[in-house]
Amino acid sequence: KGTPKLQAMLKSFNDGNVAEARTAADAIIADAASNAYEKAFAAQLAAQTAIGAQDYPGALKYIDTAIAQNSLDNDAHFGLMQQRAQIQMMNKDYAAALASVDQFLAETHATDPASQVLRGNALYRLGRFADAAAVLKPAVAAAPGHSDWEQLLADSLARSGNAAEAMKVAESAASRNPADKRARFNLVQSYLQAKQTDKAAQLLEEMRKSGQLTDDADYRQLFSIYANLEGKEQQTIDIINEGMTKGVLKPDYNVYLALAQSYYFSEQTDKAIDAYRKAAPMGKNGEAYLALAGVLRNEQRISEAKAAAEQALAKGVKHPEDAKKILALPGK
Repeated sequence: KGTPKLQAMLKSFNDGNVAEARTAADAIIADAASNAYEKAFAAQLAAQTAIGAQDYPGALKYIDTAIAQNSLDNDAHFGLMQQRAQIQMMNKDYAAALASVDQFLAETHATDPASQVLRGNALYRLGRFADAAAVLKPAVAAAPGHSDWEQLLADSLARSGNAAEAMKVAESAASRNPADKRARFNLVQSYLQAKQTDKAAQLLEEMRKSGQLTDDADYRQLFSIYANLEGKEQQTIDIINEGMTKGVLKPDYNVYLALAQSYYFSEQTDKAIDAYRKAAPMGKNGEAYLALAGVLRNEQRISEAKAAAEQALAKGVKHPEDAKKILALPGK
């Protein structure tokens, strides 16, 4: 009896009248005369209309309805379970996603890597890093070449205290495909987590030479590493200037401050002063003005130093007495 209604609903959907199809589906689901299959079929189609409209709470309700009827064929029934877990992950409802994927795995006995990775991802998002690594390791081994899976495994290992194994996973992924920028950046993060900063800088330099540093964040990562390494002032300067010249690195307070400090410690004082002058107005406080005042005082440019010290006090500094000492210097 319900077949004509299902056919009409399906025709509306196929004709692109998704709102009409969803209304028809709601009527079939609410109709006491509809049998379990009819309700499940209608709910399955309504879920797709809800997903298309980015109505994910609505989609989950329809999926729950379809699953509860337990009358679709296995592919559709279990596919909805998997889809429910994916939507819950997207909604950051990780506990619910884990429950959904566990139900899916228990009922299907599925062992495919993608399903295991879905479970591992839910465990990772719940902060269960050791459990996530245990699930992800065999899945990644069974289907190598998924850089996002490998990164998830590497990060799970690192966060569960196994930095050495995490680094091996990241190195393997990066070595297989040097053109994969994401895999190489994942390896950079593994090196940094393992406190192997020199290796991270070396890899980023290789990426720079091969043209893989294309974003503001890419250049920012490299110059930040150099800025924290002793004796790498010139490298910091070169990376910042190259990034800004290319229009990739956006000049801001942190960029100019790192540039100023690198110039100063490499005894390029005039350039340091110029960079401090650019950084200082961008700062949330007066620390850059105070640093500028100190450099100008050392250069015996007392009047300029005092002006910078006044600006430092005006914006606020942690140690105002340092600025006051400069203001108390003899001379103009």
